[in-house]
Amino acid sequence: MNLQNRKSYSYWMAAPGVFIYVLIFAIPTFASFYFSMTRWNLMDSTFIGLDNFFTFFSQTNTKASIANTFVFAFTTSLSKVILGMLIALGLCSRIKSASYLKSVIFFPTLLGNVAVGIAFSSLMHPTNGLINQALAAIGMEKIKWLTDADMALVSVMLVDFWKGIGVTTVIYIAGISSISQTYYEAAAIDGASGIQKFFRITLPLLVPSINSVLTLSLIGGFKNYDLIWTMTEGGPGYATETLGTVVYKLFARGNYGLATAGNVILFVLIALIIYPVNSYVSKKEVEL
Repeated sequence: MNLQNRKSYSYWMAAPGVFIYVLIFAIPTFASFYFSMTRWNLMDSTFIGLDNFFTFFSQTNTKASIANTFVFAFTTSLSKVILGMLIALGLCSRIKSASYLKSVIFFPTLLGNVAVGIAFSSLMHPTNGLINQALAAIGMEKIKWLTDADMALVSVMLVDFWKGIGVTTVIYIAGISSISQTYYEAAAIDGASGIQKFFRITLPLLVPSINSVLTLSLIGGFKNYDLIWTMTEGGPGYATETLGTVVYKLFARGNYGLATAGNVILFVLIALIIYPVNSYVSKKEVEL
């Protein structure tokens, strides 16, 4: 088989994947950009230019949702990046019941966001919730987890961390397991301490895992709405309102064009943040 045939063969092998990508991602994405500039329903559409975007940003809850979205995304992402690494390091050390602990930590990942949100909205009920009953049993004051504007967003972030830390830990465990023990043995011969091994060997070689965790966590944090909706519906007031919940409410009210504009804004926002973060972290990767 000559070189030209080999190239043609490789291109045809990629064709199914390209077709699926165009059908499922590219076409809906470009269609969303168009419909975001229309007033549409299931039957027809009317082109109105950028009016949807101006209207979207003029809403009172949009202003609060932007700040909450950034706080939620960056706080949950950084906590997963740092604490997930610490948990993975502990589980990869020679501790008893490591396999059992891995299963316990990963278990919440198997649950759906809606199921988790409903469960914790009950557990965090201000009067009848199991968590507050446990606090009262040991003499502590009950906490208004989801009804206090100052606590609601923190409460949702804690649940999101509990729900997502399993995937983060698994990614880190895979990264740690792929590091050759030869590096640690050589460092031990040179008299390196545990902290030095971590900062000179483990951390640099975990940069690809950190990049994956940070990227996935940021994307999930920016577009999260189902967990927040089932726990607080964006309340109390606008305390937990995010761009995702704003878009969901617009779709539920039948404002499809306005909601599509919100989705486009969210898409562009994620792209503008993820690309530079991903590029910066990728430059820190160590080539072996």
